[in-house]
Parts: sequence; C-alpha cells; structure tokens
Amino acid sequence: MLPTITTFGWVPEFARGFVRDMRPRWAFEEVGQPYAVKLISDSKGPEHRRLQPFGQVPTYQDDEVAIFESGAIVLRIAERAGRLIPVDGAARMRALQWVAAALNSVEPFVMALAVNDIFEADREWSQARHVKVVDDLKTRLGDLEAALGDKEWLDGTEFSVGDLMMISVVGALRRSAALADFPRLAAYVSRGESRPAHVKAMADHMATFDAPTTRT
Repeated sequence: MLPTITTFGWVPEFARGFVRDMRPRWAFEEVGQPYAVKLISDSKGPEHRRLQPFGQVPTYQDDEVAIFESGAIVLRIAERAGRLIPVDGAARMRALQWVAAALNSVEPFVMALAVNDIFEADREWSQARHVKVVDDLKTRLGDLEAALGDKEWLDGTEFSVGDLMMISVVGALRRSAALADFPRLAAYVSRGESRPAHVKAMADHMATFDAPTTRT
C-alpha cells in the first residue's frame, strides 16, 4: 500500500497552512515518496482514536506500521527512504536532537502564543498575558537564532529532519510579528519554506480546502 496519512478535509480559514499534516507532506516531497491522504471530518470518534488516542491529526500507515505524532511520522518517512537523516552516527544524533528540540523546546512557546491570542482571545486575562507570552517566546527564539548562527541549516550545509521539523514549528509564526527581531532566524525559515518540496506540499495541503465536498 502507499503510505497513507489521515488529516482534516476542512478546517477554519485561520488554520489553513498550519495543520500538522504539512510536516509529513513536506517529508514525502523531500524524499520523493508518493503517498495517499485520507480526509476525515471527526477526529474525536472511536474509529480515529484507535489510530490516534488523543483525537488529533495526522496519523500514518504503511505496510508495516500504524503510528501517530508528526515527529514520529517524519522520522519514519526519512528512515524508509534513507534520506533527510544522516548516515554518520554523530550527525544522525544531532539531527534527532533538533527534532526533539523543535517539538519540546520551541513548539510549546509557539503554541502558547496561538492559544493565548487565538483560542483564548476572548478571556479577560488574555490581553494582559500576551506580553508575558511574547517575552517568553522571544527569549526562546533568541536562543535558537544564536544556535543557528550564520549556518545555512542547523547542522551546517546539510538539510535534515531536524530542519524540517524546526522550520515547520517556527513557520507557524509567519502571520505574527514574532520573527521581526530575528532576521537570521526569519531567513532560515524562508529558506526552508522556499524549497520546492515545501512549496509543493503547501499547495497540496491548501488544495484540500478548495474542494467543495471535503466538509461533511
């Protein structure tokens, strides 16, 4: 069977371009692996929860495994293709460390801004909390920019799963002003999102919502 991901057939306009099926889509395009997409409208029902116990997307299936979590899925795609992940042991571990850093050290701060300013914007404390959320995020972005330095990618000249995941996480800030103070980091994200594989993945992701029959 073709590797298959499950994701939403419809999301509100503000979420388009940000759903996490973009991460495996991008990985598939980078390694040249054809794939299938199963669209769902309900992620909280028992059928989907058998694949994803937290009722989220995406999920992934191939002939050998059925897994969830975008980081695990991207790693599976890279491992099967023998691309995006270095063969050299030390370089491989550095790539994996950046996958973990993207999801554990950076994404919680990015998501805190989205939760505060979008999902909880109507709470009486949201506006006051915004300043603290932004300050914390900028501290973490400053740390990341310092680690990136003048390198093209996180580990030098080789684009890896670590970069794919980090750019996917930080790219969620593209509609905010959060990257304005971090020109090297903004350029890094732009380099990643300009890659043909990302452009193709984003086009396919967005095309999902153009179809009039995808929302059920």
